[in-house]
Amino acid sequence: MATIHFYEKPGCINNTRQKNLLIDAGHALIVYDLLKQPWNQERDKLRSFFGDMPVKHWFNQSAPAIKNGEIDPEIINEFQAIELMVATPLLIRRPLMEVNGQRCSGFDAEHIQVWLDMCMDHIQVDLETCPKQQESKACKP
Repeated sequence: MATIHFYEKPGCINNTRQKNLLIDAGHALIVYDLLKQPWNQERDKLRSFFGDMPVKHWFNQSAPAIKNGEIDPEIINEFQAIELMVATPLLIRRPLMEVNGQRCSGFDAEHIQVWLDMCMDHIQVDLETCPKQQESKACKP
């Protein structure tokens, strides 16, 4: 089993579900508050979590600035994305995870299954899209 560095938004329902799933599978987690990380001093580290994903997939689609159209991830370049995320970490697609120097963003079940060699076939719910999206009250940072 792996030791996973897990960057979350404290209080996020899905991050809690994701952590529980990983712990139940026998992994050890070291948990960090994504919103309090010194990303302004670690821009390269933040960038490394996204690998070769298209920039538009780096963003938390449930972030208020994305949902209200203030920021359009379709037209943002890498530099702009990192600068926006440093200024507003709520924009970062989460969780960010690191295992043995390998990093990823988001909780894509297929990727996690291969990456951590764990069965995810029994997962029937979306563990990435915010379940509060249907509510008018957005989550606060």
